[in-house]
Amino acid sequence: MNVFVTGATGFVGHHVARALAAEGARLRLLIRKSSNLANLEGIQGETCVGDLTDPESIRPALAGCDAVVHVAADYRLWIRDPGSMYRANVQGTRDLLDAARQAGVPRVVYTSSVATMHFRADGIVINEDTPVSLADMVGHYKRSKFLAEQQAIAAAQRGQHLVILNPTTPIGPNDRKPTPTGRIFVDFLNRRFPAYMDTGLNLVDVSEVARAHVLALTKGQPGHRYILGGENLTLKQILDKMSAITGIPSPTVKIPFAVAATYAFFEEWITGRIRGKEPRATLEEVRMGRKKMYASSAHAQAELGFRILPVYPAMRAAIEWFCSHGYAPAVRP
Repeated sequence: MNVFVTGATGFVGHHVARALAAEGARLRLLIRKSSNLANLEGIQGETCVGDLTDPESIRPALAGCDAVVHVAADYRLWIRDPGSMYRANVQGTRDLLDAARQAGVPRVVYTSSVATMHFRADGIVINEDTPVSLADMVGHYKRSKFLAEQQAIAAAQRGQHLVILNPTTPIGPNDRKPTPTGRIFVDFLNRRFPAYMDTGLNLVDVSEVARAHVLALTKGQPGHRYILGGENLTLKQILDKMSAITGIPSPTVKIPFAVAATYAFFEEWITGRIRGKEPRATLEEVRMGRKKMYASSAHAQAELGFRILPVYPAMRAAIEWFCSHGYAPAVRP
């Protein structure tokens, strides 16, 4: 099977490409001229230079493909020019789906995000059928992913064989950027996590997310969305698990949302706007933290054969990778 993969130089995309290659797929990997290719090491595949914002640069690589796996996305919780995020996530997705349809590619797997779901402050576990609208989206990243997912849903309704995957919060090795989730780990490892908020996340092993992409190519039902999750945990539970792995003390001070929002406001203003650097905390993160992002993966378990794995090994692998690659001092697990 010839598979065109976007985002293979990134965290989740790297694991997806590796899982596809392990199943014998012949890969065409989209890269940009400026891409860091470190995550492609050891993955057999043809690299194709192009950009999601330039659909003409992608069309030649789609010829003769049996499937497209679209993992790439602009995943940032602070950005100076939000327009570039919408061009990559929304317009880029729409143009790629159109190009795949015109090229006659028979199958598409689109990697969305659980960020497109409607979560609640009381921690009620949601699923793919929980009502949601654009008004429920907090910040540019969530809005752009929601709008991109709507493009994918519309394409499926027009008859394109398209499956949508919604990973929760993937963790594991090779998070080179790192992602906003990876920065939680890096900050903790560098002892820059003095306090925590009363929030919660669903953590999932990135290797199982990658396996689900392979399964979705043959088992996914067109037009269906599948949440790919693991364990629902409070932020304090996550920090305590990291403490158990590393021996670094877990923070004991819980700060109110108002205090966190005030800190994030000044961090965005001083670090982001005045110094031109990415702030350590953003108002978008704090606003997202008011809701516990707990989700069920029952639909993916039933139809794809997705597995909910214990999160501890993935956390340990992520910590060992960050320490061995210079993101934090070495620890003795």
